[in-house]
Amino acid sequence: MYSVLLFIIAGIISGYFFRKRKVRFINALILTLIWVLLFLLGLEVGMNDNVVRKFASLGLEAAVIAVAATLGSVIGAKLLWGSLKNNKQ
Repeated sequence: MYSVLLFIIAGIISGYFFRKRKVRFINALILTLIWVLLFLLGLEVGMNDNVVRKFASLGLEAAVIAVAATLGSVIGAKLLWGSLKNNKQ
């Protein structure tokens, strides 16, 4: 847990020092790392025998919760992004 917090703090400090520079590759790097993390998560789930065995019994409710959580996050991020964009102008 402390290592996660240290990485976040290190990122904040780095961002503070690089804020006046235009670092163009960061967005592409973040997107690529997110896709890699999602792939690795899927790989981990697929390799777990307990999850694969009980996958059919998880049912529609689990799928609905996952889709609702994802849509909620996307909608919340979109609203926040729009709000932040409007405040800059």
